[in-house]
Amino acid sequence: MNGKGFSDKIKGFVNETKGELKEQVGNATDNAKLEAKGKLDKLKGEAQKKTGELKDKFNKQ
Repeated sequence: MNGKGFSDKIKGFVNETKGELKEQVGNATDNAKLEAKGKLDKLKGEAQKKTGELKDKFNKQ
């Protein structure tokens, strides 16, 4: 297995977690800007995880 796919999945997980935290803090403090940044980080993380999964899938072939 190529480590690059795994690396992308880890980065994705970190960004999703960071985004969830930002979103929750933004929601709790009525900070719409922070909440929006959190949602963006979560989307970025999801995309990174999917990229990692695809890389792993293609490297297995």
